[in-house]
Amino acid sequence: MKYDIVTVLGPTAAGKTRLAAKLAKEFNGEIISADSRQVYKGMDIGTGKDLNDYIVDGIKVPYHLIDVLEPREEFNLFLFKNYFTKAYSEILERGNIPFLAGGTGLYLSSIIQNYQLQEADFDKAEADELKGKDIPELRKILNELNTALHNTTDIIDKGRLITAIQIARNKQKDKQPWETLYSLNIGINLPREIIRIRITERLKTRLAGGMIDEAKNLIDSGITYERLDSFGLEYRYMALYLKGKLNYNDMFQKLNSAIHNFAKRQSTWFRKMEREGVKINWIDGPDFNRAKEIILKAAILPGAQ
Repeated sequence: MKYDIVTVLGPTAAGKTRLAAKLAKEFNGEIISADSRQVYKGMDIGTGKDLNDYIVDGIKVPYHLIDVLEPREEFNLFLFKNYFTKAYSEILERGNIPFLAGGTGLYLSSIIQNYQLQEADFDKAEADELKGKDIPELRKILNELNTALHNTTDIIDKGRLITAIQIARNKQKDKQPWETLYSLNIGINLPREIIRIRITERLKTRLAGGMIDEAKNLIDSGITYERLDSFGLEYRYMALYLKGKLNYNDMFQKLNSAIHNFAKRQSTWFRKMEREGVKINWIDGPDFNRAKEIILKAAILPGAQ
């Protein structure tokens, strides 16, 4: 099989970005981020942008879909696909290799599993109609639209349910610039306990590094608490802290637990992708040499044997 892109995936705190950057430097590549929040400017610490990860041996590896929108602007799967298509085409025009990296499962699936969408998929009238329904109703609609889903009870966020329904209603409607895009997928596997330790230590580091001040700056710039809440995870709990709804210790404990649960949901999503026929080459930790070996064995890149 001829592959068109290399995807590096795995749960949060697994080391995806750093591994992808090292591989991209090795194979003359550029990285496209598949993260639903790193597109926003001024949201660096809370989203885990870690731009230093893109500097390998003193060289900055080119990246895309980071810092492209203001926090007050909306971003969704359709826009992600548009941005991805533009970046992907430009990378190929330069004769470089596209690498996709990130932890937003829906965005990864949209590329790896070739979702084909129209702008009408995210029509405001349809979204408003769905917003009027409660979560059990939305789950029922989604189950009826996509019988392949094993368990929608894991989807507790109303916005994500609405997005999933719109995708299920409108899959396979339009053509993309390519008929089918084949991705060589490398997944980082780490013991759950290691992930738990990494998540907690990373959260402590980010809080000490000014994550709360970052959230306060967003509020001071005119971003509402409701908008901050819509970004989920870190920003949701920092909004509660800044409003005085949670003390610092409760904020930390609840946020830490929420990130652990998010990592579990990511792993569940990857297993779902595999059940649907996606091949993921799992490696133990962010092992550069093993990942490089997988890419060379696929014989898809310049210089591959």
